[in-house]
Amino acid sequence: MSFLISLGILALFIVIIISKTFMIVGQYEEGVVLTFGKFTHILKPGINFLIPMVQVVRRVDMRLATMEVPTQDVITSDNVSVKVDAVAYLKVVNSQKATLEVQNYYDAMAQLAQITLRATIGQHTLDDLLTKQAALNDTLSTAIDDRAQACGVHVSHVEIRSVDLNESMVRAMAQEAEAERGRRARVITAQGEFEAAQKLSEAADILARNPAALTLRTLSTLKEIGAEQNSVIIFPVSQDNLMGGPMLSAALSRAVGDAMSKQQGEGKDGK
Repeated sequence: MSFLISLGILALFIVIIISKTFMIVGQYEEGVVLTFGKFTHILKPGINFLIPMVQVVRRVDMRLATMEVPTQDVITSDNVSVKVDAVAYLKVVNSQKATLEVQNYYDAMAQLAQITLRATIGQHTLDDLLTKQAALNDTLSTAIDDRAQACGVHVSHVEIRSVDLNESMVRAMAQEAEAERGRRARVITAQGEFEAAQKLSEAADILARNPAALTLRTLSTLKEIGAEQNSVIIFPVSQDNLMGGPMLSAALSRAVGDAMSKQQGEGKDGK
C-alpha cells in the first residue's frame, strides 16, 4: 500500500515537472526568461522549453492598449483654470525593458501621462487649447513617447478628450463670441455701404457725362412709378431735360415746316 502511495506521488511529481518544462506563449505576447534570477532570453509565440525550478518566465502583453488619463486641474498660461482629461494609446515594443527596467510599466505610463498633460497645457493659452487640439495632441504624444522609450513602451497617440470650464468663464466666452459676431456684422454692413457708394459715384459720373443717359433714366423711373396704374403722379420736369437742346431744335424745326406746308396747301385750295 505504501508502495502505491509512493508511486502515485512520484507520478504526480513527474507530471508537474513535465508541465513546467513546456510553456505555450500566445501570438500576442512574449515571455521574459530569468535563469537563476538573471535574464537570459525572450520566448517567442509557440511551444517553448524551460528548465523547471531553474528558469522563471514573465509574460508581457505586446498588444496595443488604451490608457485613460484622469481629469487634471490645469491653469493655462493666461491664468484660466480648466479641467482636462485625455486618453493615450501605448504598446510594449521591448519586453525585456518593460519587465526589468520598471516595476510596473502601465502605472509608470499613467503617472507620466498626467504630469506631461499638466505641464504641456500650462504652457498654452485657453484659445490654443480650444482651437489647436491637434497640435497639442502631437506635442503630448512626442513628449510622453520620448520618456517612455526607456521603459520599452511606445506611445503612438494621445488625444485630449474633454475640456471643462467653470460657468463664469463659459458666460464670458459667450459674451465675447456675441460681441465678435456683432463686430463682424457691422464691418460687413459698412463694407456693403462703401461698395454701394462707390457704384453710385461711378453711375453719377457716367450720367453727368451723357445727358441722354440721364433722360433715359428719368423716363425709366417714371415708367416704374406708373407700373401699378392706380395713382396719378405729377412729376414736374422741363422739356429741355427730357429731350435735350439738339433734339428740341430739330423737333421745333420739323413742327414749323409742317405748319407752313399745311398753310400753303389751304391757300391753293381756296383759289
